[in-house]
Amino acid sequence: MAGYRKEKQEKVVKKFRPSKKPKTSNPCYCLSYVISFLRFVYDLTVSFIFDYVYKNTPSKTLPPVEDPLVLDNCTTIVNKIKNKEVKCRHVVKCFIKRIEQVNPILNAVVDTRFDKALVEADEYDKLIELADTEEKINLIFDGKPLFGVPFTSKESTAAKGMSWTLGLVSRTGMKSNEDAEVVKSLKTAGAILLGVTNVPEINLWCETRNKVYGQTNNPYNTNHSAGGSSGGEASIISACGSPLGLGTDIGGSARIPAFNCGLFGHKLTTGFINTKGMTFRKGTEKQTMVSAGPITKYAEDLTPVIKAFLGPEKSLELKIGQEVDLSSLKYYYVDKPNDPRVSPISDELQIVFDHVIESIASITELPPLRVKFTGTRYSYSLWRHSMTKEESDFRATLGNNQTRVSVWQEVPKTIVGRSNHSLAAVLKLIDLQLPKVNAVWADAEIEKLSNEISTLLGDDSVLFFPSSPTTAKRHYEPFLHPYNFAYWAIFNVLKLPVTQVPLGLGLNGLPLGIQVVAGMNQDRLCVAVAKHLELKFGGWKPPFTTNTVKN
Repeated sequence: MAGYRKEKQEKVVKKFRPSKKPKTSNPCYCLSYVISFLRFVYDLTVSFIFDYVYKNTPSKTLPPVEDPLVLDNCTTIVNKIKNKEVKCRHVVKCFIKRIEQVNPILNAVVDTRFDKALVEADEYDKLIELADTEEKINLIFDGKPLFGVPFTSKESTAAKGMSWTLGLVSRTGMKSNEDAEVVKSLKTAGAILLGVTNVPEINLWCETRNKVYGQTNNPYNTNHSAGGSSGGEASIISACGSPLGLGTDIGGSARIPAFNCGLFGHKLTTGFINTKGMTFRKGTEKQTMVSAGPITKYAEDLTPVIKAFLGPEKSLELKIGQEVDLSSLKYYYVDKPNDPRVSPISDELQIVFDHVIESIASITELPPLRVKFTGTRYSYSLWRHSMTKEESDFRATLGNNQTRVSVWQEVPKTIVGRSNHSLAAVLKLIDLQLPKVNAVWADAEIEKLSNEISTLLGDDSVLFFPSSPTTAKRHYEPFLHPYNFAYWAIFNVLKLPVTQVPLGLGLNGLPLGIQVVAGMNQDRLCVAVAKHLELKFGGWKPPFTTNTVKN
């Protein structure tokens, strides 16, 4: 059987293997070498400048946790409530207190409903008190895998009674009248909303900063970016102010901040989430790259949250929670996407990437195979083209759908410091004026790349892909590396399931990570591999000192 699998794997992967023929005489190869060298010099220069800018700015330190309950995973919290070891009110109060401790440092949570959350916790506690038999207790928890677990959600995703500005000054003070469908799904699963978290303006940037609520900081080093657009979510979860978060993802928006903040972030296979209430979306889009997924400290929490998002029927369709034999899977990896516009992967991320491959090689008969897809050279261009197919007008969205914002007016305002919009939003306006990607070429490349990866992965394989070229950048530094998010965005284009997995901390104390990609509808494979890597590499590491060790 192993021989058959090996022969089949070799046959499929042959066309994707990197060529070993020397190319030094090829003019294109020489040009590529020159571009790579110039890229190296540029990245080094930018890093030197930001090292100088921040050299006298100390990072603010997070306080240690007071109650170890905030370190628990969601399953443990639910079991403690079910076994009457703790009350829901105590759980909610612990996370409220932690938010109050760390949020002045992080600026992650921008609106809260603490009083209402405590009332909901009390109602849950009364249900448990009235249940005088084990059977009645089980009935209460049946269908509610997140019973009594607090959660937070992005401010751009509608939550009833909560701030819903999307980072727009023109929407300051605006509250949502109803929950987005994804928020409803978590509440239906028994989770209790604590508040909403900061986002970049209209979500379209890889840092979290806007002119309504300001900038969110990375919990490991407050001089560094928490990522975006789910930056507020990732920041508060890693700091233990929330046990889980609701992320959305159209270009890495859940996975980028999960990487920056040392967390697990999963992007579900596109098309399974009702998008109603996610920014201005109505849930009626014919096609979109956007999806949603959980952001958590522990891999174990991904499955119950994914089930909550999907509901029973879709969870069954995707076989969520079904046992996966990791030794029976086939494994592939890409460590160099070769997009000339993105920075190359750093040495320490390459080293930990190699360690992952070695770890996987120890559990399977067939070692992971390195593959190469020509389409990853165009990751940013393919994402940029795919964005033109989204059913939204960025200029109108930026004007709160009441007016279309003009780039010719906003650029001068930005120069003199009078614009109500963030620099990221203004740069997006400028980008819209640039020539579009050739649609015929881009559609053909997307179809080709999609077919190649689908053929390779099927329903029994995973692909390892870099999470980022470097650890989290300093605030504003991503403006000088605007294309690096393509490491994440290409999988939005392909609509595949992906899990960002934390792999410990680098030499600078910032998180390392890797992306685990599976074929369409094979989310459970990503999660299964994420659990294995958590055991091998330790998963989330607290961004504060603690004497409490969690298993």
